[in-house]
Amino acid sequence: MTTAITSPRPAPHVLLPVLAGSAVIVLALPIFVVAGWPLNGWVIAATLWVASQLFGYILVRMRSGGNLAASGVAAVGMMIRAIVVMGVIFVVAISDPWAGLAAALTYALAYTVELVLSLVAYYGNQPL
Repeated sequence: MTTAITSPRPAPHVLLPVLAGSAVIVLALPIFVVAGWPLNGWVIAATLWVASQLFGYILVRMRSGGNLAASGVAAVGMMIRAIVVMGVIFVVAISDPWAGLAAALTYALAYTVELVLSLVAYYGNQPL
């Protein structure tokens, strides 16, 4: 039995959530400057965001082929993407705790905005 929440839906477009997350990263720069927070934390978060989105784009292109094996590789790639981001932020936090905290919070906020908008877009589509 499927319900309104468990019914499959078509995959939504990812452009708007990615742009919104990117806007969070861009808008964080003036906050970092005015507040006097470590700019290297912002640079790390921005670099991780761009690299993560490029890798995500590759994974979405791979998944769109409809091949089951490609979907599996894309799923593993999404997990690896998150692990790499966490690992980099962890290493930065060990060497410079304030920069690591700034990078983690900035990236987490951008990711949260992207995730919320992705969920709204997904559940806004009609079930198949």
